[in-house]
Amino acid sequence: MESKCLHGCAHLKVPFLPIPQVKPGIGKNLRFITITTPFPQLLCRHRPPQPILSLSFAPRAANEGTSHFEADPALINEDLKPTMPSQRTFTGWEMASLWVGLVVGVPTYYLAGSLVELGMAWWQGIATVVVANLILLFPLVLTGHPGTRYGIPFPVVARSAFGIRGAHFPTLLRALVACGWFGIETWIGGQSIFALLPESAKPASLSGIIPWLGTSVLEFGCFVAFWIAQMSVIWKGMDGVRDLEKYSAPILVLCTLLLLCWAYSKAGGFGRMLSASSSLTAPEFWRLFFPSLTANISFWATVALNIPDFTRYAKTQADQVLGQAGLPIFMGAFTLVGLAVTSSTEVIFGHVITSPIQLLSRIGGTLPVILSIIGICLATFTTNLAANVVAPANAVVNLSPSRFSFRAGALLTAVLGILFQPWRLLQSSKSFIYTWLVGYSALLGPIGGIILVDYYVLRRTVLNVDALYSTNPSGPYWYFEGYNPAALGALIAGILPMIPGFLHKVGLLKSISRELMIAYDNAWLISFFSAGLVYWCLSRLVRRIYE
Repeated sequence: MESKCLHGCAHLKVPFLPIPQVKPGIGKNLRFITITTPFPQLLCRHRPPQPILSLSFAPRAANEGTSHFEADPALINEDLKPTMPSQRTFTGWEMASLWVGLVVGVPTYYLAGSLVELGMAWWQGIATVVVANLILLFPLVLTGHPGTRYGIPFPVVARSAFGIRGAHFPTLLRALVACGWFGIETWIGGQSIFALLPESAKPASLSGIIPWLGTSVLEFGCFVAFWIAQMSVIWKGMDGVRDLEKYSAPILVLCTLLLLCWAYSKAGGFGRMLSASSSLTAPEFWRLFFPSLTANISFWATVALNIPDFTRYAKTQADQVLGQAGLPIFMGAFTLVGLAVTSSTEVIFGHVITSPIQLLSRIGGTLPVILSIIGICLATFTTNLAANVVAPANAVVNLSPSRFSFRAGALLTAVLGILFQPWRLLQSSKSFIYTWLVGYSALLGPIGGIILVDYYVLRRTVLNVDALYSTNPSGPYWYFEGYNPAALGALIAGILPMIPGFLHKVGLLKSISRELMIAYDNAWLISFFSAGLVYWCLSRLVRRIYE
């Protein structure tokens, strides 16, 4: 068959020819054969010489079909479709800047201070944080791979394992956790505004705690004001988030160094600053270490799930890997600052102050307080918008792409963040670590294990992107009416053993067995691997039944 190029020069092209399959799931599809003349320059002076015969092969996933799948409008819109090459602008530096913006924030500082308050020495706290983030680095990089390779966000990646419709379960669970975190971060930002107000603006009638609300009218008003300020950035979409992260990173690093210098000066040097030793015996330390390790892993386990939402904009796999490799370094460095400053408060003020908001109110001086408050607001913005808005917004869009946009999803996230009443979650270090961080890790761990087993073990990193946006019943991701029973069964199997431990921590169960408590203290690790293993076994069983 003869055809012509854009310049009117003749060449030959043979259309798609399939190679017969030996067995379902084995072999490759020959996508096209192009035949050109041995002297193309004689026919087309606009094209460089090309070989006489060129073949292009595309590996085939275990259960992919060979037909073309039309995109269903109910599954795709501008926010969910694969990114174009022109949209992939994230370099390794911009990915690293994203993590600087995420790490430098009040919750990270608060987590570090909580470890000191619970009895750890500074070096024990840093070791716990670094080990946790080294463990987490592997699922981060692995989960980010399909985002960069195919340009698809987390809800679309989840369709591969859970099914076209079943993907709503993991994305909504991730979104639920993000809404809670959005509320926590917004409350922290509101508290910084409250601390900035002069005492004359805090009348007793507005500063008194209302029992049914759990906070004061004035503090709640500051919370709402910070909520509105964030919405102005969210309304710009991913471009606004990316620009904020990129240009805020150097400012956040500078603010962190200034805080460390202040603590160094007031405490009389690093020797006195880090003089606080561990108050724990060896058995007590190990009983605290494992739930603290789980808490630190789950701290970023949220982003480890929806990291494709960001890596889909990376230029290359090398950029996404190098950009994320800095996470343990950034977390270790900022934890050192948080632990050092928290430890120094015992020397400076006579007791430990874990909250940076309370610490700033004790520093004194108008200019230092204002600069510190600005730094906290900026740090909260960068962390909150990237970590806690993108994932739930995309999850809402995934529910109905024809009805919802990124902005609508972000607005719903922000509203739900208020309903979480974050001031109650931050009442104590124990409620923050054992109830919130460890609790939701039991939801996210199984999802991560299932997705990685599906992508790397079962599909060998090969996805049919067209089929991910199709409701064609013959598609490889349709499973049973759009749901994958193996993935949903594995998700339940990963979550169930953690429920007794959670109920015990919130006081609904008076006592549980030691084994169940150990499982809860290591919720992310155990649920991650157990759900992945169950999913692999169930998938193998289903495949054998239908072969």
